Amino acid sequence: MSVTSERTAVRPFTVDFPEADVADLRKRIAATRWPEKETVTDQSQGPQLATVQEIVRYWGEDYDFGRVKAKVGAYPNFVTEIDGLDIHFIHVRSSHEGALPILITHGWPGSVVEQLKIIEPLTDPTAHGGSASDAFDVVIPSMPGYGFSGKPTAKGWGPDRIARAWAELMKRLGYTRYVAQGGDWGAVVTDVMALQAPEGLVGIHTNMPGVVPPAIDQALATSQPLPPDLPELTEEEQRAVGQLTFVYAHVFYAYIMASRPQVLTGLADSPSFLAAFMADHDRDSLAMITRSFAGEPEGLTRDDFLDNVTLFWLTNTGVSSGRLYAENTFPFFGAKGITLPVAVSVFPEELYQSPRTWAEQAYPNLIHYNRLPKGGHFAAWEQPELFVNELRTGLRSLRS
Repeated sequence: MSVTSERTAVRPFTVDFPEADVADLRKRIAATRWPEKETVTDQSQGPQLATVQEIVRYWGEDYDFGRVKAKVGAYPNFVTEIDGLDIHFIHVRSSHEGALPILITHGWPGSVVEQLKIIEPLTDPTAHGGSASDAFDVVIPSMPGYGFSGKPTAKGWGPDRIARAWAELMKRLGYTRYVAQGGDWGAVVTDVMALQAPEGLVGIHTNMPGVVPPAIDQALATSQPLPPDLPELTEEEQRAVGQLTFVYAHVFYAYIMASRPQVLTGLADSPSFLAAFMADHDRDSLAMITRSFAGEPEGLTRDDFLDNVTLFWLTNTGVSSGRLYAENTFPFFGAKGITLPVAVSVFPEELYQSPRTWAEQAYPNLIHYNRLPKGGHFAAWEQPELFVNELRTGLRSLRS
């Protein structure tokens, strides 16, 4: 076998971390130097000092640093080189005949940790309230620069290149007919996959739909007034515009990573900074994480959150993951002209709630649209039962 074919072969991967790295993490957590308390009584200046101190205290004193290795390593892990870069992925085949292959892409500040809770219900539905006909084969890759995947050393790894790599991955695994799913960056990559329409991809599911009409998306993204010649917006559409206006005014982390990712050296040097930065993704997620560390677990537990932060730290991917923002040329929320079948799930604490009218315009082959009673940006992680049911129901019509 040639060197090239050895690298492009699908190879088993063992999840492990050097003990010296874990010891160094413990030391850095204990050595945190704190700033003064915020000058406000809310989270308008970011995660409050008391919250971050409790996150770091729990991390250093009570958290089990073996959790990430055990939880991720409990599933079959693999790596294969695609387009010159090692791609790590979890791959679990169902024991049920006729299982539908599904490729699931995480977002930022997420990782494969986001999807661990849904693997068993998807692959073994009869043990989790479903029927054998609901079974999926599950493929969950780590995006370039995230987790155990390789870190690009040159520009060019945007959502379009990742989408092509994912199609190659599914082909390499022998799948000739499959679906794809994503939220956050995973939603953008999944939308782009559907736009590229590789052979074998028969439909997608998204929990952060890209459906905003182009004129509205352009105005909101550039903080401009909406065009005066727009058709009158429905109440639901007006609400979505208000939500997106808030998002674009407050996603400061995204602006930093899109323009100056290399300035965030502290993400590689200070675990406390990494934890605070990752907690501050969006208003509702921060509020949920704050409640969790205040003793009111809801959606994500303290351990859930720190599993993800620990993976980022031990793989030193705080900066490399953020470069995706600098690589992106696609709208986060805007319609992209997709004609493949699409299933949409709308969670009430997502960055914005997609109106059905926009979903029908952006996805003319809309096969499922549903509003959920609870859940937010990290839907699979926060509400795995609801999320699994959405995949079962939303993609059922695509089973052969």
